Amino acid sequence: MSAASLPRIAPGMRLQWEPAQQAHVLLYPEGMVKLNRSAGEILSRCDGATPLPAIVASLEQAFAAQGLAPQVEDFLAIARRQGWVVDA
Repeated sequence: MSAASLPRIAPGMRLQWEPAQQAHVLLYPEGMVKLNRSAGEILSRCDGATPLPAIVASLEQAFAAQGLAPQVEDFLAIARRQGWVVDA
C-alpha cells in the first residue's frame, strides 16, 4: 500500500458500532465480522478521502503512540485480501 493510497470500506460492506457487542462490526450480505478495537479504529478512518499517512498520524495522535505505520499497513493489507477495503 503506497503513501498515496486512499483506503475505503469496500462496496457492499458497512462499518458500524454495535452497542450489543460493544465493538465495531463490518456488515456484508453474507454475515458480519466483529472487529477488535484496533481494527475498528483503523477502518473507521478509511473514508476514501484520507491518505494512508494521515490515517496513521490520526491513530498515533489518538493513542499517543509513534511508529504505527507498519502495523496499520499490515492490517490494511489483510483487510484488502479479505475484500474489506479498496482504494478510492
